[in-house]
Order: sequence, then C-alpha cells, then structure tokens
Amino acid sequence: MQSASSSVLRPGYHMLLSALCFLSLVTAKAQAAAGETQSFDPRVTFAPLTLPDPVNAYRSSNGAPGPSYWQNEADYELHANLDTTAKQLRATEVIAYKNNSPDDLPSLWVQLEQNIYRKDSRGRVILGGMMRRRPRPGAETAPEDTSTEGFVFDSVTIESGKQTAKADYLVDDTRMQIRLAEPLASHGGQLKIHIAYHYQIPGVWGGRTSWGMSEKGEIYDMAQWYPRMCVYDDLRGWDTLPYIGSEFYLEYGNFDYYLTVPSNMIVAGSGELMNPKDVLTKTEIDRLEKARNSDTTVYIRTPSEVGDPASRPKQDGTLTWHFHMDHTRDAVWSASPVFVWDAARINLPDDKKSLAMSVYPPESVGPDAWDESTQYVKDTVERFSKHWYPYPWPAAINVAGFSTGMEYPGIVFDGVTDKGSFLFWVTAHEIGHTWFPMIVGSNERRHAFMDEGFNTFIDIEESAEFAGGKFGPKRDSEYSAGGEPPDTILKVLDNPDAPTLMARADAYPWTLGHPVSYFKGAYGMVLLREQILGPERFDWAFRKYIRDWAYKHPSPSDFFREIQSEGGEDLTWFWRGWYLNNWKYDVAVDNVEGSAVTLSNRGQLVLPTTVEVTFKDGTKTRVKLPVETWLWQGKYVWTLDNQTPIASVVVDPDHVLPDDDRSNNEKKVE
Repeated sequence: MQSASSSVLRPGYHMLLSALCFLSLVTAKAQAAAGETQSFDPRVTFAPLTLPDPVNAYRSSNGAPGPSYWQNEADYELHANLDTTAKQLRATEVIAYKNNSPDDLPSLWVQLEQNIYRKDSRGRVILGGMMRRRPRPGAETAPEDTSTEGFVFDSVTIESGKQTAKADYLVDDTRMQIRLAEPLASHGGQLKIHIAYHYQIPGVWGGRTSWGMSEKGEIYDMAQWYPRMCVYDDLRGWDTLPYIGSEFYLEYGNFDYYLTVPSNMIVAGSGELMNPKDVLTKTEIDRLEKARNSDTTVYIRTPSEVGDPASRPKQDGTLTWHFHMDHTRDAVWSASPVFVWDAARINLPDDKKSLAMSVYPPESVGPDAWDESTQYVKDTVERFSKHWYPYPWPAAINVAGFSTGMEYPGIVFDGVTDKGSFLFWVTAHEIGHTWFPMIVGSNERRHAFMDEGFNTFIDIEESAEFAGGKFGPKRDSEYSAGGEPPDTILKVLDNPDAPTLMARADAYPWTLGHPVSYFKGAYGMVLLREQILGPERFDWAFRKYIRDWAYKHPSPSDFFREIQSEGGEDLTWFWRGWYLNNWKYDVAVDNVEGSAVTLSNRGQLVLPTTVEVTFKDGTKTRVKLPVETWLWQGKYVWTLDNQTPIASVVVDPDHVLPDDDRSNNEKKVE
C-alpha cells in the first residue's frame, strides 16, 4: 500500500480520468470549435453555501451524528421453503421493530420489492416493460411473459404486548402501509409483524434476483426475498420511495433465517452457517475448518464431486440450512445442486479473522476464471479493512450465477462466464460495496454517488496494488481506447442533459447513470484526495466519516461537513461546483510577456492548479495556485522572480484536472 503521506497520483487514479468522458465529447468539441467560453463570476463560486440538511441535535456541524441522533431497529426471523418445481418461494417472517424515534408512529411502512415484477408496477412503466430482461444462456430472447404477481400474502398480523391481531394494511406498488390500532410509542416502543407469504421467482430477466439454468443445473439467486421495513429517519419521517430500479435504503438489525431446499443443493448465505453438521458431510466440515486457517484456497466441494451423491449428507428430500447475521441491513442467499465451493482465511486488523468463499458451477472453473475468485475476495477485504474500516462479518462470499454484478452484506452475485481482469474488477467492486452502503448505510435511492462513487474510488486502490498492479490501472470503460488521448477528462460536465450528483438516483437517464454517479462521483474523491486536501488530510477525514457513520444513515450534507471539518479546509466552492452543479473547469494561458504570465479562469469551477514554466535554458519551475487566486477576479498575473527568458507555460502539466479545453493550456514564446 502506498504511504498515506505520498502526494503522487497513483497510476490507477490517473487512469480513472480516461474513463469519464465519452457521452458528451462531441458536444464539447463543437462548443470549443464555436469559441464558446463561460464568464467566470467569483461571487457565484465563493458565495456562502447552505447545505441541504441543517445542523441540529441529530446531525452535528462537524458532520458526525449529533448528541440526540436516533435510529430505528428491525430484527428478522425467516423460515423459507424453496420449491424448485413450481419455481416458488414460500415463507414466514417475524419482524421485531423498535421505534427509537421521538415520534409516536400511527402506521408502519414496509418495502415489497418483488412487486416490481407485477404488470402494473411503476417500475414496469418507467422501464418500458423491459425489467432488465436478459436472455437465458443458449436462447436468443427472454420469454415474453416477464411478470409475476409479486408478493402474495397469506396472512399479516401484529403482535403488540400479549395481543395479536389481524393487521389493517394497504399495498401500494412496492410498499405496504400497516395502520396500527394504537400508535407505536416513541423512545423504545416495540412490536412484531408476522407475515406469511409466497411469490413466483423470476427467471434471469429478474435482474437482481433470479433463477437460471447453468450447463449442469439450476442456480437460484435469492435477493429482495422478504418484505422489509422502510426507514423512518430524522430527515423525512418514512422514506417510501418506490422501487423502480435504483437500489435500497434499509434499517439495521439481526437476522436469523432458515432455508429448506432440496437435499442435493449447496446454499451460500449472508452471515454464518449455524448448523454445518446438518447440511454438510464430515469431509466438507473438515475442509471448511482447514480453510479457516489457510491463506491458500481450499476446496470444500471439488469440481469432480459435483453430482456425486456422496458430497451431500442426504440423498433425497430436503435439508434446512440455518444462517445468522448480526448488525446488518439485509441478508440474501444462493442455492444450486451444481456449486463448486472453495474458501480461504481473511486476515483482519487486531488479529481477527473472517472467511473468503466462492461458489460457482463447473463451467466457471479455470485458472483465469473462478479458480481465482476467493483470492480476489480475500485480498480486497484485507486491503480495505486495513486502509478504511475492519470487515465486520464472519464470511465474504462471491457467487457465480445469473443475477450478475450485484452486492449485498457478506455476499455478492457475479457472472458464470466472468473471467480474467473483468472478474477481478467486478469482484473487487461488488465486495467494495461492503463499506458503501453496507457498513455506511447511505440512501441508495436518493444519493447514488455515496455508494457507487465512493466504492469506485476505493476500487482504484485495489486494482493498483493487487499482485503488484496485475490488473491495474482500473478502467471503468474502454472509451479512452477509441482514439482519444489517455488523459481525456470528464466531459460529462459539458453535457447540458447531465443531472448533478445530488439528483435522485432514479432520475439519471440510462446513458448517464454510470458517468455521473460512478465516474464523476469517484473523480470528485480523487480530486479531494490528490489535489485539494492531500492524502494525509483526506484519509484522516474519510476514515473518521466511515467510523462515525458505520451502521447509521448519513446524508450528503453530513459527508460534506465531515470532510470539510476534519480536512481543515473550507470546501463550499467544491461542493457547489462539483456536487450541486455541473460546472466546468477551464484555466487558460492568455499571455507571456517578459517574466509576467497572464492566466484566466474561463469556467465557473475552481481547483488548485499547477502551472509549469519552461525556460529557454531548459530549466523549469512550478507553482500551485490555490483556489483563492480567483476569489475576486477571473484573471491572474504571475510575475516570476527568475528573469531567464521563458520558452513555454503550461497549465496542469500532469493532466490530473478536469480541464474542459486543453487547447488553451499552453503558450509557447517565439
């Protein structure tokens, strides 16, 4: 790992710049050709800034949770039966809900994400009925009927004290409101919601949850598989945004869940397997124990054992797998009769341990494929635990299935055919989501940059350092290979249709979701770390932000305040320009006369800017202009002490800033 005191831009961070440009590059070139420039107004850039969420007893001025911060709790007990013939899950759940808020709650809101697959769902309308449809392997198109009835409730009851009564509830799209006979008391009131339900499991068109057929057998990726509590917080009360495509906002609690599946299946689930003696052979138990003490990968079930009845403790009927996970916002699982299974030890700070595991079908086996998955998981968890915050759970699992590229606490879903550098990148990225938003529980439906942008940012480190940079630098797109120079910048800033980073996650147009929330979000962090604060100040502040908001619900305002307060810098100009607006950065060399260099700011965004002068005797000098250079003017004259004749002047000589027009960055003296 590079020293935190180093201010050199890592190759991985540098190459991120090349991944952030394509969608509006044509627009940018047209504007440059037409000679369009933006008039810089320092009164706008440096105006006082009021952040969206105010400081109060719940959220402090330094960005940390306030002295009266509260958060509600939801514990889950689930018993589920997987019917592989009917492709149906039937389950019962008990949600133990605790109201820690200062408000009495006359009703409760519950999320029903399976209802997105209903024909009348909002998501189906928004997405044009496609529902992320993907063909099954070997098929040219997805089946025509890509809908289900969503959650079907057999019963819903409320247990309060010694009384249990039928619930009065209303289902609206992907939400359910339960109207209570008596409000749930503030400051610790508790009750239990009992739900019996079933639903049809979507095929591979289900996207984040599905069943599909691999070469030798089915794989079930079971996510969004139970009704779960909406968040009630100090910002909005009940946050009931419908599930129409963007991800999740969930309360924390403890999970205890039991999965009854055909006996020939291997199940991988969030948390810890509590009854290995009931569902594994003695050989598998012994191998699992060996893996807990091994830095090299150990097979729990080998490729040759797939399909061998001896690899299962029971030959027919069903087995019930019991998992438990504490202090988490979700739990998911995957099941298949054809899973290969391997594992290795994860070494955590303070001599703690966890377990890296992978499950995948036989066709995924290969030295450039899933044979390496567990080592990718292990290295990612170890590195991020050391640099940012210790991994909290007993296992980290990578699953090869059909709900590819999706993250959950303790487990991620990737693709059966993934291999090479892509398998490394997608594994590191999805496992990286452990920190954002699984540990730091931001609202993914409103603020995508706080999980995707932050996670893409920390991914760069993993790619740059794993196996000496074998898979670095990380590139989130191949756009820079299409004829543009490798230092191409974030041209999404030129796109008038691009939403800001503060836009609601579902509001991003399909083609702009990644460029804005992933790439611009990550590049903002790179600028903060490498150009604005420096690694020592940034890393200190960002680690404190993670510690303060672990298992809590920060808003963008909390992040802005924490980085600003702990980083020791007034950053209102950056929050306004990069996050609240899509302002451009464009600094030009206007004139060189004798030892005087005239620079101008032609954009509205300001950044610390390096200017390099090359003298005619071959020597060079540099100055880093602070943002205060533009505090009251759009032009600046730099008068050099060195009277040696100047040969050339260049702005941003290392190409690390998002300069909108590099054609005006350099001036040569004839």
